[in-house]
Amino acid sequence: MIFAALAVSVDGFITGRDPGPGRGLGDGGTLFDWYSDPHNSAYFTALADRVGAVVTGRTTYDDCEGFGGGSPHPTAPMVVVSHRPQPAEYVDSDRQSFAGNVESALERARELAGGKDVGIQGGVTLASAIDAGLVDEVILHQVPVLLGSGRPFFAPLTQHVKLSPLEVVPGAGVTHLRYAIKK
Repeated sequence: MIFAALAVSVDGFITGRDPGPGRGLGDGGTLFDWYSDPHNSAYFTALADRVGAVVTGRTTYDDCEGFGGGSPHPTAPMVVVSHRPQPAEYVDSDRQSFAGNVESALERARELAGGKDVGIQGGVTLASAIDAGLVDEVILHQVPVLLGSGRPFFAPLTQHVKLSPLEVVPGAGVTHLRYAIKK
């Protein structure tokens, strides 16, 4: 299964203002406060345990300074979708690889996932994968904050996408909204 599970503000942003290298995801840090609350750990752990590999976009990779050669997931390898050459400071790592488009990135991630699910992060990468019909589930960890600006959860899509609600789970400082993509 291929899914995205991202923290999002009520007004639809996955970063705050001014994200970038040295600034991470900008001033939207409150989007991640719920991660450390013990009341949310079971939900978060169950999702993390599903993941065998992660696909991310180049902008997220650059903003997070290459994840220090690792991945946003504690054990899963990461495939970066990039139309640009690998950065000069990139160090060959068994935790990271690059692909030229979302289809080849997801194919490589499936190989690396060892039968587990593949997670996607980044609004443009997610929109590209949805447009290609490759995403099964979208999970919004909706945080009760209005950021006013930043990067939106979804980049523009080429068509309407219908969702089927699977679950709504209230948490401490977050509501988890899980949807299947109708195909």
